[in-house]
Amino acid sequence: MSRTTRTVLPPHVFALADDLSGAAEVAAALGLRGRIVLGPAMAPPRDGESVVLDLDTRQLAPQDAAAAVRAALAYADGGVVLKKIDSLLRGNLAAEAAAYATGATGVVIAPALPVAGRTVREGVVNLHGTALHTTDAWRAEPGAAPVSVGAALGGVPTRVVPLATVRAPEPALYDRLRALVAEGYHPVCDAETDTDLDAIAEAALRLGPGVRLMGTGGLAAALGRRLAQADLAPGAGDEAGLQGRDGDRSTQADRHHPTGTDTPFPARADDVSPAPGGTSSRPLLVVVGTAEPTAVAQIAQLVAAGARHVPLPAHTLTGHSTRPTLNIRTGVGRAPHGVTVVSIDGTHAVDPGAARGLAVGLAHAVAEAAHGSDLILTGGETARRVLDALGIRELLPLDQIHHGAVRSRTADGRRVVTRPGSYGDTDSLLRIARALRPVLAPNPGLAPPSDQLVAPPVPPAPLGEPT
Repeated sequence: MSRTTRTVLPPHVFALADDLSGAAEVAAALGLRGRIVLGPAMAPPRDGESVVLDLDTRQLAPQDAAAAVRAALAYADGGVVLKKIDSLLRGNLAAEAAAYATGATGVVIAPALPVAGRTVREGVVNLHGTALHTTDAWRAEPGAAPVSVGAALGGVPTRVVPLATVRAPEPALYDRLRALVAEGYHPVCDAETDTDLDAIAEAALRLGPGVRLMGTGGLAAALGRRLAQADLAPGAGDEAGLQGRDGDRSTQADRHHPTGTDTPFPARADDVSPAPGGTSSRPLLVVVGTAEPTAVAQIAQLVAAGARHVPLPAHTLTGHSTRPTLNIRTGVGRAPHGVTVVSIDGTHAVDPGAARGLAVGLAHAVAEAAHGSDLILTGGETARRVLDALGIRELLPLDQIHHGAVRSRTADGRRVVTRPGSYGDTDSLLRIARALRPVLAPNPGLAPPSDQLVAPPVPPAPLGEPT
């Protein structure tokens, strides 16, 4: 059967993620009209609507994470079901995968994320061509990186589907997936390009509604492309109404290359901010809750463009009696464009086990300022704790500024950009901030105004936070 053969598809997607930045990444990759819900789930998706649910399980005990997955699956009603996993295999992957596989005919697993240089060959995740377990990508994690996807999944029975089968003429891939599922195995698919993921998504959907999908934002984007094709097919109804259909879609040529490209998808006209650069009458608060080394350079570029930097000592964030409260509206030290970046002072190393406590403390510190601000939040744990402090339970995804940097709208009209901490080049935060505030200084070498109490950016503390 040709890969262009039309498959009868369910009306919506129900996706689960273990942190907020991952949920937003999946929502943008899917490009479907719907919501990001900060779990737990309270109701199934509405007719024709897609929902991405942040389970907030990355830092939970494995048994609690598994229970959250099982509870959420009770709301999966008739649509495509997708479990988003970390492309570096972090989090409670084994426990959540076991819970996710329960009750399914099978689970097709594709952890590759080509746009970020994360590929899978012979069942092993590679980071820019180097096996994950030989890199330092797990430096902030309490244990060692798994040697393979199968090892990361623990007792879940898997078999590798090699790249040769993924790229073989149809129906080889479909036949192999069907055979493995019939034997009680969950296929782990090799992939190096978006075209590989397109083939996997197509073949998996043909297996029927009892088969669930598990993968990164790369698989979500492939699923979105497939659903978009179905929606554009002759005779397709308008009810599904995809928002931002080209979100994070690579061009046909680019999908043949492992690195892909980033193409922000346009929001609908009624989703675009009425003022240039977004809701520019509000302050812009950037909260950096990531242990990634590139965060230092990212903050430096923001400061050079005129932002105010406030590094908060880690020891002040872990005790209720000492937690600071940030007020970015005061005249002293106020940034000229209303842009403030807050990070954790990384002068001294922080125990990775303190990650959630530090994220909670950081959210408490910025909560007052965040209530009246547009937000840029890096690191899924930090993003969730800040939005929890604000009582925000849903986001409407609008577009991507660059891969993984997803701009959403809150119910009160504010803009919130979430981004995994491990994503983005050194200009990432500046690109995001300029998308919201084009008036930021165009010269990255510009010194901060003299009334700012800004020191050179202090390295963010190594939180051990999943990013």
